[in-house]
Amino acid sequence: MSLRRTAGGTAPAGRSLAAALGLACLALTGCAAAEPAERPAYAMARADLGMQADATTFTEFPTAPADPAPEGDTEGVVLRVQADTAVHSSPGGPVFAKLPAKQLDNPTWVPVIAERGKWAQVLLPSRPNGATGWVQEDQRIQRARTPYVVDVDIDARRLEVLRDGAPIGEWVVGVGAPDSPTPRGRTFIMAAIEETVTKFSPIILPLGTHSNTFSTYGGGPGTVALHGWPEPSVFGQASSDGCVRVPDDALRLLATLPLGTLVHLR
Repeated sequence: MSLRRTAGGTAPAGRSLAAALGLACLALTGCAAAEPAERPAYAMARADLGMQADATTFTEFPTAPADPAPEGDTEGVVLRVQADTAVHSSPGGPVFAKLPAKQLDNPTWVPVIAERGKWAQVLLPSRPNGATGWVQEDQRIQRARTPYVVDVDIDARRLEVLRDGAPIGEWVVGVGAPDSPTPRGRTFIMAAIEETVTKFSPIILPLGTHSNTFSTYGGGPGTVALHGWPEPSVFGQASSDGCVRVPDDALRLLATLPLGTLVHLR
């Protein structure tokens, strides 16, 4: 299945918590030796999921499994989470979060970095950087593949877009200043947002990674992004607060890439 970005997000191309389920009491009527009724397995699963925090750019899961290969490539497989989905610490292991259907009002697409049967290990958009989790693929999850990879060489200050391993565009970009460096590791394009306030970039592409220097950017969660910049003198410079500043033609191409596309920050 191909994916295609639209101006408001990606087409197959509220972070409120669900209420915890209460337990009904079993009324015993006269038989002191009566066995308690067993709770159905599905009720247990729903209760566990209802009490989990959403895995979004606003949340932190210090005990989440770390990315085992921060510089590794993937097969390009991405998953669209269409309903709240449990995130496990291992295949069939404890649930520690849930992936919601949307991230910043965009559909949730996450890249797969490993698979084990029906289980997929995915990169999460939450802190700490490199956080991962395992999800079980079922009818709530749509599977697709993106042929694209974005490669950012932070030291060389260059960004390259590849399709099926072949370069289709390369640009000089701006990166984080020495005291607010762009975080390294593999991440992904999490959302596409039309900028309507400062208008320094027509589209902002938040990534599933965060500043290691700032806990917030102007009140937000410190989410690092790919975005444009009105003054071209910043390209080739290390002067940002951690984001990657790209020329207009690079931004036009990046804005067409599917959500979930892998981004290497090397």
